[in-house]
Amino acid sequence: MSKKLRIGALASGGGTNLQAIIDRCADGSVEAEIVVLICNNPGAGAIARAEKAGIETVTIDHRSFDDRTDFDKAIVAALQQAEVDLVVLAGFMRIVTETILDSFPNRVLNIHPALLPSFPGLHVQQKALDYGARFSGCTVHFVDSGVDTGPIIIQAVVPIFDDDTEDSLAAKILVQEHKIYPRAIQLFAEGRLRIENRRVIIDPPLANEDVALINPPLR
Repeated sequence: MSKKLRIGALASGGGTNLQAIIDRCADGSVEAEIVVLICNNPGAGAIARAEKAGIETVTIDHRSFDDRTDFDKAIVAALQQAEVDLVVLAGFMRIVTETILDSFPNRVLNIHPALLPSFPGLHVQQKALDYGARFSGCTVHFVDSGVDTGPIIIQAVVPIFDDDTEDSLAAKILVQEHKIYPRAIQLFAEGRLRIENRRVIIDPPLANEDVALINPPLR
């Protein structure tokens, strides 16, 4: 029996994406296990989700460190102690620095609630509404030293309707996040992802579906 991919998750908030990954690992659709959750917020809901699933939890409060590098070194030490193969950011509200990235090269994933490279950063649903975009969505990508600039693995698209609010758009996007983040992790677990320049190649490739989305529809 092949060794399961060992995941270390970093979270700061409620942990709904963490829960989606936990659930897909439990039902076998993701051939991996989360072996540690590291949280910088002692009150985060993600901690309760991990504990319920029997996952080791480590709280490393960034406010306890005077130096950012020391905080990141503490995270790296906890991840290495757990012998993780992959690091997933599940609502981790801290910028990941070279200290972590150099320790896990091309082994840190993030999900962003917009169609990168459009609308990086924060408050992206409102940015899409303010811009008048007809579509939004979410993106799973490898993390690099920029802000939401790493090579893209998978994206999902949702339409923006005239009556959408920031909250309604965020809710639609979140449904898709819970689908594509576990899928990206499974592709990584299967060893099917490689980076060429900044493109992520899936090998062997998935079946192509030539489907166009149009909003508003042509009728």
